[in-house]
Amino acid sequence: MRVLIVEDDPHIAELLRDGLTEDGYDCDLARSAAEGAELARLFPYGLLLLDVMLPEGIDAGYHLGQQLRAEGIAAPMIYLTARGTVEDRVEGLEAGGDDYLVKPFAFRELRARIRALLRRAGGNAQNALTLPHGWVMDLGGRELHRAGVRADLTRREFALLELLALHPGRAFTRDEIIERLWSGDAGVEPKVIDVYVSTVRRKTEDRLIETLRGTGYRLGRA
Repeated sequence: MRVLIVEDDPHIAELLRDGLTEDGYDCDLARSAAEGAELARLFPYGLLLLDVMLPEGIDAGYHLGQQLRAEGIAAPMIYLTARGTVEDRVEGLEAGGDDYLVKPFAFRELRARIRALLRRAGGNAQNALTLPHGWVMDLGGRELHRAGVRADLTRREFALLELLALHPGRAFTRDEIIERLWSGDAGVEPKVIDVYVSTVRRKTEDRLIETLRGTGYRLGRA
């Protein structure tokens, strides 16, 4: 399951990502409400963890949650904050949250709350995308398969194909792909994208990714 963590404290963000990754979740980090909104629109997350106080303001997390709910994003949402009065908890629940955890908290409590929340929300349900040539992307299980045969994609290869599959017909430049998948890491060379594309094609024995000369890449066509 893919989890979005919106937290501007680098130490807390890394602890959350490392702990949840060990539990088998596929985690993305956002440092601001704006970045969190962009990612939430881009990928089908199964869970949202939102800090309340973000660079945009002391209630930016609440505003982000309300915005995502207004846009129809229904993923389970937990607010994380140091503010623990009854009024604060009520405000969080009224701002679209499904649960509210006060900092500092024990990671095992967060883990337990996530499991309980996903049980209530039917968190084991899987989302699937049908791709050309009979391939199916299981977004919940992070797998690509066809007729019972699984393509052994790495996490980054899957993320690349997922990005294109979620935007069929749209071409992404190499720089845009780096921005989405590596958060704009300046150390990633554009030619690395060509290598990933080539590897996905080899592993699937299909041109699931189409090259547009002078532009970039998009999902292939049947």
